[in-house]
Formats: sequence, C-alpha cells, structure tokens
Amino acid sequence: MSAPKPEFSRPVAADKVGRDGMTLDIAASPAERAALARRFGLLGLAKLEARCRLRPVAGGMIELACRFAAAATQECVVTLAPVEAAIEQSFQLRYALDPKLLAAGPEEEIDLEADDPPEALEHGAIDLGEAVAQHLALALDPYPRAPGAAFASAGADSAANPFAILKRLKGKS
Repeated sequence: MSAPKPEFSRPVAADKVGRDGMTLDIAASPAERAALARRFGLLGLAKLEARCRLRPVAGGMIELACRFAAAATQECVVTLAPVEAAIEQSFQLRYALDPKLLAAGPEEEIDLEADDPPEALEHGAIDLGEAVAQHLALALDPYPRAPGAAFASAGADSAANPFAILKRLKGKS
C-alpha cells in the first residue's frame, strides 16, 4: 500500500542540487493549509512559510536546513476556546544519496548521543514541504490552553475525590 500524497509537497530532485547548493522559499497555499489543519487537528492554519537551503555535504549526503514560520489556531484542552500559536523554528536533516548509508538492521545498538541517521530519498527527491509539515507537527503545543484556563479541581477533602471514596469503602468492610 502506498503512502498518501502529502498535503504540502515541494519535491526537489537530488540531482538538481549543484555543488554550491540552492536556497528556496516555499509557502503553503490556502488549500494546502486547510488540508494540513485537518491532518494535525487544528482549527486553522493561517500561515506556513519556510526558507530552505539544500547543499551537498561530505559522505555522499545532502543537508537540508530550514527555518519556518507558522500561524496556527488550536483548541484549548480545558475550555475548547481557540488558542492562537505563532511558531518560528529551524531544523536540519541529512539525506543519503546512496541507500547503503541508511540505518542498519535491528541488531545495531542505538546511540542516543549520535546524530540522527540520514533520511531516505523518495523517488530521488527531497520533499521540502513534507519535511516542514512534519516539523510543524512536532512544534505544536500538545496541550494548548487559553489564557487563564484551568481544570476545576475537587479538593483533597471533597466527597467526589476518588481517594476519599476508596477510604469510605475501606471503612465499610
């Protein structure tokens, strides 16, 4: 089964990245932003723009360095009110031109201090848009809260407190 087509796809053929590299500015269209908002469970995505730099690096790889900016609207986990988020982040990825450079089998130990292994090329290309979309997903607040929103708490002495209920049940046995 093939993977679904990314909502924000900007593929660049690896063989088009010259010796000096290339810089590209990309921006999601309104339809792409709406599709990404659905994918990430957002109320809206008003902006998604990035400046991406591709350059060859030693070891038969291409490095992608991106800086992106987004304006997202999420739903407050307490009140369900809209929460605006302005996101600006950078990331770097490496792509292996030779498939032999990709991660080895399961018997290899993982060094948590080492650099991430290189990414695989998809059909000989690097999808800048999908890389930006994935990093946007990582940058989103998993528990957005509207200003001043807080969960109502039943105090430790409250009859609705589960520990108070268990204590009363224990005394009846």
